[in-house]
Amino acid sequence: MRLLKDILYKAGAVELLGSTNTAIMSLTADSRKVEKNGLFVAVKGTLSDGHSFIQTAVEKGAIAIVCEQLPQITEEKICYVVVKDSAFALGVMAGNFYENPSEKLKLIGVTGTNGKTTITTLLFELFTRLGHNCGLISTVKNQINKDVIPSTHTTPDAVQLHKLLAQMVKSNCTYAFMEVSSHAVDQQRIAGVAFKGGVFSNITHDHLDYHITFENYLHAKQQFFNQLGSESFCIINRDDTNGPVMASGTKSEVKTYGLSPNADYSCKILEKQLSGMLLRINENEVWTHLIGNFNAYNLLAVYATAVELGKDKLSVLTTLSDLRSVEGRFQYLQSPNKVTGIVDYAHTPDALKNVLNTIKEIRTGNEQVITVVGCGGDRDAAKRPEMARIAAELSDKVILTSDNPRSEDPNEIIAQMKKGIDASLSRKSLVIVDRREAIKTAFALAQNGDIILIAGKGHEKYQEIKGVKNPFDDLEELKETFKNLDN
Repeated sequence: MRLLKDILYKAGAVELLGSTNTAIMSLTADSRKVEKNGLFVAVKGTLSDGHSFIQTAVEKGAIAIVCEQLPQITEEKICYVVVKDSAFALGVMAGNFYENPSEKLKLIGVTGTNGKTTITTLLFELFTRLGHNCGLISTVKNQINKDVIPSTHTTPDAVQLHKLLAQMVKSNCTYAFMEVSSHAVDQQRIAGVAFKGGVFSNITHDHLDYHITFENYLHAKQQFFNQLGSESFCIINRDDTNGPVMASGTKSEVKTYGLSPNADYSCKILEKQLSGMLLRINENEVWTHLIGNFNAYNLLAVYATAVELGKDKLSVLTTLSDLRSVEGRFQYLQSPNKVTGIVDYAHTPDALKNVLNTIKEIRTGNEQVITVVGCGGDRDAAKRPEMARIAAELSDKVILTSDNPRSEDPNEIIAQMKKGIDASLSRKSLVIVDRREAIKTAFALAQNGDIILIAGKGHEKYQEIKGVKNPFDDLEELKETFKNLDN
């Protein structure tokens, strides 16, 4: 319970109707979740406008309403607060309601097209092994010390985010690591959150169904760093052409990392094989179980963040050498006949290219690379032909299949993908709409020593078709196929 006047601190109120000396028991922007003596915030969303549900919220027991425009009819016992930006106010008020938990943590936000989940998860694992109580907010899962909380979004909504951070404080966490999506920045879901540091991994084609243009997407990422204060730091991938753009408007201390020698934190790959790679990070060498240039960047970002947070360099490197791949990120198994199956979340053109180039670097040259790939429905359609083109160019065989078609016809998604495969590459490609059958067919085509990449879904445990999430796990499908080969 908090007084409304305390919750409204720094929320940008411009007009008031009623008393703010009112006890608030809960707050929400979802009229379906309004509770008695609660606060309802009317936010203009992408699909609906919360202002349309103000009366519903009042009928369900809301005692205060925060909005950008007053409703035509107001009720005497209700306090109405007009703000400039409801979405921003929601984040600030959620922070105040939960006593600003982010200020009590050393919170690191990680943003970029690819690498967010790996960097945040490795940071969580690293600092946990270094003896700290930690929190994690990621695409795969949310975690507070040993307690795992299911994740539904890369970055939760503002109320859930501050609630999670408050739970971390209550559990004596000192560090927290979270993914910051471009949607979250644009929708003000991180309003009221105090970050100790920010990490930029990279930026490539993605989410243009939402942002419309790459410039808008870039701007959303940049806004995260613009919000960092002078007491914070940011760590920028120097090798990404848009790295300097990310740091151009920040007040925080800027550090760089990259495979180029001019970065503050520099890395060179000395040796690479399927079981891991040998890196030289600045002046020290370290063996890691992760492989690929993209993971060299991820590990370097983790190392740089830990050092900027004051950790001993050698202790960090020693611990890094023991960490394993994140769930659904370049996870591999070998079948009895030495076929290697790799499951990876690569669902953007750049991520798929990175994974296939990594496979190219570790193969001996005699194996076939067979890629099973699809594209999600109700998402950025512009990347579909590009994903297929990359898969066809960098594989010996490609099977185009379903990912999460959602409300779309999977055949239409695949037809759009096929437009990226020209006549010279079409002989390499097959279409098998059923994902399970596509995986089985890939192994039927494989010979001893071949490599099969199953791309796009990674850690996901379902396949969404027409609004229904059906159980489906690429790694489990891989294991089942291996089991059948063994029988």
